[in-house]
Amino acid sequence: MVLITLGAGTGASFNLNKAYAQGANWLYVSLSWGLAVTMGVYTAGVLGSDGHLNPAVTIGFACAGLFKWSLVIPYLLGQFLGAFVGAAIVIVHFYPHFKATKTEEEGNQVGIFATVPAINAPIWNFLSEVIATFFFVFILLNLGNFTQGLKPLIVGLVITVVGTALGSTTGFALNPARDWGPRFAYTVLPVPNRGRTHWEYAWVPMCGPLVGGIIASLLEVSLTK
Repeated sequence: MVLITLGAGTGASFNLNKAYAQGANWLYVSLSWGLAVTMGVYTAGVLGSDGHLNPAVTIGFACAGLFKWSLVIPYLLGQFLGAFVGAAIVIVHFYPHFKATKTEEEGNQVGIFATVPAINAPIWNFLSEVIATFFFVFILLNLGNFTQGLKPLIVGLVITVVGTALGSTTGFALNPARDWGPRFAYTVLPVPNRGRTHWEYAWVPMCGPLVGGIIASLLEVSLTK
């Protein structure tokens, strides 16, 4: 919830009419999403969830024997529900701005909440998500307990550099819950002037991060044996 409220809030500020940050650059987006992840990890770590905000992390860790399979389903439910609630908060917060943004071309589009590719090439978009998520999870695994001390800030910096280096092709989902929860909220909640939701693309931010997270986790375990 914390991650998506701050992250999708960045998307709304960047896209919607009459928001002060409208039209800001990609560094603003990447840095803000990185800080959103930092705050989410701090919050989740204090609440005892190991800082897991991402099914690609949870499932990847479980496939490599680093996380209990019995906890996977409860964690996934929490991740998707939290993402939906965070998106709903953003809709309420920016409601007048959604009303002032009449069309997709003006900025009222699903990219506020979920990812859309810069070039619509699904197989290549899938590979981009695999690669970006692989590097994120592989680095994350080498941070140890990433909820402690200043490590959540390091996690945020990892997100930022993945965004600036690899994220400009697809909008760097890296996280199925971060995409599907807000995409569903944009679909079903009463958003003024709502644009298309592009569910035909949604398999990419679901499958790509999961594959990337699993590969990174299995490789990490094989290298440390």
